[in-house]
Amino acid sequence: QVQLVESGGGLVQAGGSLRLSCAASGSIARVLAMGWYRQAPGKQRELVASINSGGSTNYADSVKGRFTISRDNAKNTVYLQMNSLIPEDTAVYYCNLVAAPLATPLITLNYWGKGTLVTVSL
Repeated sequence: QVQLVESGGGLVQAGGSLRLSCAASGSIARVLAMGWYRQAPGKQRELVASINSGGSTNYADSVKGRFTISRDNAKNTVYLQMNSLIPEDTAVYYCNLVAAPLATPLITLNYWGKGTLVTVSL
């Protein structure tokens, strides 16, 4: 079993900052990448940022320069520092893990957290 535990969401005023954390635990053989997606009401889930095992990062154009993703490989934890938040950032943020489980180490699976709500007010 693989579990993702997210924390750090909440309500913040526009221009403020929040830091999301996501810790992965369980029977993991190999982590390929971790990242954050978000889904606003009435919209599709979209990639916010991701980081692979080599440390390469990828960001959505809408958050470049404002959000920073980082990762603690020893703890299998990924962080998302969100600065200069705007109301359009309001969404449920989901942690994503791409990993090979111990039971089937040659197979790569996608795992999802339950989501944490970020609300940015004017």
